Amino acid sequence: MNVSKKFWKNKKVFVTGHTGFKGSWLTIILKLLGAKVYGYALNPISNPNFFDNVKLTKLLEKDYRQNIQDLKNLKNAIKKTKPSIVIHLAAQSSVFVSYSDPVDTVQSNVIGTMNLLEAIKSEKSIKAGIIVTTDKVYKNLEKKKKFKENEPLGGHDVYSGSKAASEIIFHSYQKSFFQNLNCNLSTVRSGNCIGGGDWTEDRIMKDCAEKLIQNKKLLIRSPNATRPWQHVIEPLIGYLILAEKMYKNKNYSSSWNFGPNLKNNLKVIDLVNFSKKILKSKSKIKLVKNNLYESTNLALNSDKSLKYLKWKTILTAKEAIKFSLDWYKFYSQIKSKEKMIEFSKKQIQKYLYLLKRKV
Repeated sequence: MNVSKKFWKNKKVFVTGHTGFKGSWLTIILKLLGAKVYGYALNPISNPNFFDNVKLTKLLEKDYRQNIQDLKNLKNAIKKTKPSIVIHLAAQSSVFVSYSDPVDTVQSNVIGTMNLLEAIKSEKSIKAGIIVTTDKVYKNLEKKKKFKENEPLGGHDVYSGSKAASEIIFHSYQKSFFQNLNCNLSTVRSGNCIGGGDWTEDRIMKDCAEKLIQNKKLLIRSPNATRPWQHVIEPLIGYLILAEKMYKNKNYSSSWNFGPNLKNNLKVIDLVNFSKKILKSKSKIKLVKNNLYESTNLALNSDKSLKYLKWKTILTAKEAIKFSLDWYKFYSQIKSKEKMIEFSKKQIQKYLYLLKRKV
């Protein structure tokens, strides 16, 4: 199933976390579909960063730079905007940052989600809301299983626990307040998203791009850990397909996995070696000891999304890696912000073309 330009044309969409990696790609996708995008987020946390370096603010109707933890400002922004769809991406998204700053992680991910739900239930214009969490919300006992949406939630690290807690808060709000409102909500969980423009610290794709392109030494941890690698465009398209369905149909209000099939679960070392090969890099790879817990095996069962939304990933892990590295390589060669926006749009259009052919 593909996204409908007719549906999204002139729709007011309120995106939290629009200055982040996923939010930047979502902003471009929505503009290509003809939507009116309103962003609400803090300033980007990294330098360089996708949003500011490519000057995506000009794609927005309004660019709010405020904290999701401030309920009053959030309510005011949504009241002024009167969106018909909300997509919640704002979060502290790093496992490692959650070890060093657990308080802000919980406040951003749990209180932030609660604040958004409070703001949504007070605005009648909103017909559909997507709450983005993570594949790490499941209680992972390292049994190499594919997690379904109804599996027990949990979290070894504070990031995972905060996201699982936000899911519980979501379901409580849904049952307590949204049963009789004309607003349908879902939580969505995707795999490890890669793609151009992710400059977040401790991300393997960013490290590959920075070091391998320049033939510098690359340090990696957990080389044998497997992850459900997928290009960031893939789950974002899934979220939009779900939003279209939810807009008029409460039956789609639920929790949804948007992960790749198991064949895309490459080991970290395999991703690095493949990246090195296609970039023809002379970098040396060095393993470093990791003293903090990270799950070794992680995979999602997305049969529900396939059955009811006709959604599935169409890029293999290696195709997703190449898509990502093509972006970084172009960025390293061309400093024009206009050309980077156009290159990003072309990658999205190429993906939508491939999606249309494979439907």
